[in-house]
Amino acid sequence: MDITLAKRAGFCFGVKRAVKIAFELASKRDGVCTLGPIIHNPQVVEKLSQKGVFSVDEPSKEMKSVIIRTHGIPVAMYERLDATGVEIIDATCPFVKKAQEYAKLLRNEGYQVIILGDKDHPEVKSIMSFVGDDVIVVKNGENPRDINPNNMRKLDNKVGIVVQTTQPLDALRRLLNVVVEKAKELKVYNTICNSTALRQKETREICQNVEMMIVAGGKNSANTTQLATLCLSTGVHTYHIETADEIDPLWFNGVSRVGVTAGASTPDWIIEEIVKRINNI
Repeated sequence: MDITLAKRAGFCFGVKRAVKIAFELASKRDGVCTLGPIIHNPQVVEKLSQKGVFSVDEPSKEMKSVIIRTHGIPVAMYERLDATGVEIIDATCPFVKKAQEYAKLLRNEGYQVIILGDKDHPEVKSIMSFVGDDVIVVKNGENPRDINPNNMRKLDNKVGIVVQTTQPLDALRRLLNVVVEKAKELKVYNTICNSTALRQKETREICQNVEMMIVAGGKNSANTTQLATLCLSTGVHTYHIETADEIDPLWFNGVSRVGVTAGASTPDWIIEEIVKRINNI
């Protein structure tokens, strides 16, 4: 069986940085926790818990050191955390930081801010907090023309756009095609992570030359889910798995060419186990 492993599979810069910070702190001190899962990968979160670094939902005075996850946190949560006096280690992805800064800048300059992304995702929630209640969120997969009519009236003048870092470029193009018809002035910050865009491009290319795609990563990971959706959109048979244990040998009956890719929060050891399992089959 021919296996094509994506060169860009696995940890991106921001995730690698955050995980390194967490494991280094775990080896140096006690009482370290993360505010929410540091990344969207259950296996990495479990390994950290074994080292004594636990994920918590709310700040408390009992905590000694808190790592802010890669997705960032809302401004109000940061203020509550700061009020406890706990040591704050900010592991927010630099690309997410940029999206937060641009959203705040657009608001301060008087633009109606649109965020392209999933409003229930932690990253988008953190970006929204820099804008306020007047923000409009358009989810990938929705038809931008279906934006609430009341919100459409807000698009008549100055409109600014920022993007969840894991969104596909095609989704931004669709949104721009609609907004450009309404806005008299439009400012766009393409805050899609370059690593995400290149990973999606490579994955699409692999799909053209294989009969099956295995996408590795957390089921709660936005960028991994985006990869699986992209693979399915090309027509290739696709499985989204978290670990090698999920692989069923029957999947490979009659298959000679398999592609493997992984989300930005998938560690190398999980990818290696998956490739090894496929080789054994």
